[in-house]
Order: sequence, then structure tokens, then C-alpha cells
Amino acid sequence: MTQHKDLQYKVAVIEDEPSIRNLYLTKLELCGFTVQTATNGHEGLALVESFKPDVVLLDLLMPHMNGDEMLAKMRAEEWGANVRVIILTNVSRDEAPSMLRFFHVDRYVVKAHHTPTQVVEIVNEVLHIA
Repeated sequence: MTQHKDLQYKVAVIEDEPSIRNLYLTKLELCGFTVQTATNGHEGLALVESFKPDVVLLDLLMPHMNGDEMLAKMRAEEWGANVRVIILTNVSRDEAPSMLRFFHVDRYVVKAHHTPTQVVEIVNEVLHIA
């Protein structure tokens, strides 16, 4: 499942763990996406504002600013109010910060339960890519 050749969808990966960040960067690029990454919520906010991705893969547990804090700040800005977000974390949904329910999230994905290929399929579903 890859995207249409004429379209170049942009994905932001906000993940502090280098090996995981690089894994998703490589997998998404191989599937034809333009990808940029950030290592924490502060960098992630700046990246989303400047890069204007079609979807954000957002980890929850990161240094300096957690993913839920970043999401709250992003949703408060006009440029971030409608950005598609996939939470990509190893925090179970039951253990996720309760404030997440107040902010629209397109999908909640537990990394340990999904392969990178499945994550790309989820990105395609969220972006309605056939």
C-alpha cells in the first residue's frame, strides 16, 4: 500500500528514541512520504508549524515536553487545530494521560503491538490513501 505517485504527503515523526525515530523515518520514506523528525515536544511544535505535515506520529513520553503537552499547545494554535495526529507510543490507552480525550486524535497506536508496515498502513488509512 503506497501513496499515489503524483502526491507527496508529509509526515512528522516526534519521537525521542533515535532507533525508533530512524526506523519510522526510513520506512515512511521508502513508502514515498516526505518525512521530518523531532526529538521532543518543543522541537515537535516548531516542526509542525513550519513543515505543515499532513499527519503527525506523536510519542507520549519524551524529555522537555511530553506528547500530550505538545498536542494541547498545538491544538490551541490556529495552524495546529486540525492537523491529523496518530499517537504512536508504548503507553497503553488505559495509562494514557486523561487530557488526551479532550483533543482530537485520529488513531492511538501502541508501538509494541504494530509493525512499521502496519503503522504505514494506518497512516494511509488516516490520509485516505488507497
